[in-house]
Amino acid sequence: MRIVFMGTPDFAVASLHALLEAGHDIAAVVTAADKPAGRGQKIHESAVKQYAVAKGLKVLQPLKLKDPEFLTELEALQAEIQVVVAFRMLPEVVWNMPPKGTINLHASLLPDYRGAAPINHAIINGETVTGVTTFFLKHEIDTGDVIFSEQVSIGPDETAGDLHDKLMETGARLLVKTIDAIERNDYQEVAQAITAEQKHAPKIFKEFCEINWNQPAQQIHNHIRGLSPYPTAFTKLQGKNLKVFKAALQPGNPKEDAGSFVTDGKTFLKFAAADGYLALEDIQYEGKKRMQVGEFLRGMRL
Repeated sequence: MRIVFMGTPDFAVASLHALLEAGHDIAAVVTAADKPAGRGQKIHESAVKQYAVAKGLKVLQPLKLKDPEFLTELEALQAEIQVVVAFRMLPEVVWNMPPKGTINLHASLLPDYRGAAPINHAIINGETVTGVTTFFLKHEIDTGDVIFSEQVSIGPDETAGDLHDKLMETGARLLVKTIDAIERNDYQEVAQAITAEQKHAPKIFKEFCEINWNQPAQQIHNHIRGLSPYPTAFTKLQGKNLKVFKAALQPGNPKEDAGSFVTDGKTFLKFAAADGYLALEDIQYEGKKRMQVGEFLRGMRL
């Protein structure tokens, strides 16, 4: 089958690579437009574009997905199916174009964790299992009929970054399996069963990232893991933001008020929670580089 692949970040690159390695015909790649980034505002190309260019694939970068010129070019590719991995919401005129439809790879076990940040929210909620799902796109986001899904375990100290990499590889394999099954017409679609207990994965904003030390220690630990390495949990220390990439749970009954810190000024810095402590390990103080807590304490008087 001729495939048009749509994706932007690193997560999508693994899937594009897997499809090529499996011998599938990639007619073109659709990805985000180049944009300035960083202090120097240098033009940044998406990870998918960089990979596609290196492989000699045709690349389309529409600013608007309903642009008539883009739609004409997309239609001229005569793709039999479109694949979406970590891209953006498609208008019906795009997802309904190919004869075999458009499939999406989503980083959760649907219908749980529909939305923009499924990896983060699964860890924040303390899940021990998540997974990846392939499904056909339809009008409402992440609601299409499921083709395949595969479970992935979450370790007690795994971060969103760790889980991202596991799901990226598992998802790439599942996507190849899905395309192969569609090609053979050997699959069954299953409608998503919606329940009152369904869990959601909305976009994460900065205010959500601030640590609430009045919560139980385990909940805070999950919050830190689920936001590491990005967008990163943070707290205030001497009036400045302190990003926390990693912290260890320490049980106990704090005498200090929640949010107070205890340190020896050399080796440890821990904050009191409602029912224990979080010992910070990997941090970044406002205006400083990311570092281990011991290095931070050597240059900081608390």
